[in-house]
Amino acid sequence: MIRRALTSAVLLLALATPAAAQEPIRVGFLTILTGPLASPGKEMENGIQLFMNEHKSMLAGRRIELTVLDTGGTPAGTLTKTRELVEQRKVHVVIGPLAAFEAYAIAPYVNQHRTPTISPSAAADDLTQRKATQFFVRAASNSSLPTQPFGTYAAKTLRYKKIATIADDFAFGHEVVAGFQKAFEDAGGQVVQKLWPKLGEVDQGPYIAQLKKDVDAVFIGFAGVAALRFLKQFQDAGLKGKIPVLANQTAVDEALIRSMGDEAIGVVSTMHYSAALDTAANRKFATAYRQAYNTDPGYYSVGAYTAGLFLKQALEKVSGKVEDTDAFLKALRAVSIPDAPGGPIRLDRYGNPVHNVYIRKVERKDGRLQNIVIHTIENVSQFWSYPEAEFLKAPAYSRNHPPCRHC
Repeated sequence: MIRRALTSAVLLLALATPAAAQEPIRVGFLTILTGPLASPGKEMENGIQLFMNEHKSMLAGRRIELTVLDTGGTPAGTLTKTRELVEQRKVHVVIGPLAAFEAYAIAPYVNQHRTPTISPSAAADDLTQRKATQFFVRAASNSSLPTQPFGTYAAKTLRYKKIATIADDFAFGHEVVAGFQKAFEDAGGQVVQKLWPKLGEVDQGPYIAQLKKDVDAVFIGFAGVAALRFLKQFQDAGLKGKIPVLANQTAVDEALIRSMGDEAIGVVSTMHYSAALDTAANRKFATAYRQAYNTDPGYYSVGAYTAGLFLKQALEKVSGKVEDTDAFLKALRAVSIPDAPGGPIRLDRYGNPVHNVYIRKVERKDGRLQNIVIHTIENVSQFWSYPEAEFLKAPAYSRNHPPCRHC
């Protein structure tokens, strides 16, 4: 009788055991916490930690074990940390890395090891174009997606004819400039100068001195502290108010403008997000972020938070069975979130977002600098207005493509 009661109790316990008692879902998070990109790297970490705290590190009934590693911001370092996550820590999913050049470095490895990877910020264009793979999806747009409509906007709405560009000399800088240049010139404008400071360059002065003075505007493509230095030195050179500044998605990110002054006021930029975006979903997210970190969220934090939303929806579709890689990947690539902080977001067949792009202007409001949305372009894909097949047959955007025919 006692044995039967014990057996029944064990059976009932087994049936009642929640999914939380299963092995945790191991998620590796790759970011940069040292070097010139450490500030945006910390923003990324803040975004994913906020998401995990809101969900008490539980998704689809299973505990989430998050491991955060600093890649150091080098391709070799990123590959080493990815190997650690996959081979030693046996993660089920990777979120990261931060930079485009890092994503290019690890793509062959995660493909080989069939490791689902969600990119919250690494915007390397070709990883969701000519080199697309089922193991890589993005929670934030690729490098050139927001700068292509911005190029069209600069030509057709702002009526600029001649523009100079200056951007970090690495993959992300190359691609944001190339997308802007292609669309701007196709809309009738001319890029007449392209300057490339090295990543981490302390003194932007020599490059600013080279800028042609007869341009209608300058387009900047910076990530990290380079934008701080450029805008201050641009003002010191007496050019603020004389040459308008257009910016890519990260140059006046909320993580940076909190450290800027009046030199940033008036900068017009393009991005799939603004902390000032007035929607219910963003008000909730931005308020929670400010309460947690006493600052506005931006490109890197919202990207990591949205990656968490992607993970959550995909896990719920497979009832938490992340070990079934094929089923999980299918669910991940079918993610569609109508109320993400940046607005509706879904993935195209290459794993890249289709979402809104916002044209923003830096203004001082409520005692702080903010990116105020002045125009919304809905449902933007990475191919912008170009036929997909035609786009993919052309060379990938790079430092030298499109060529500077008007320089």
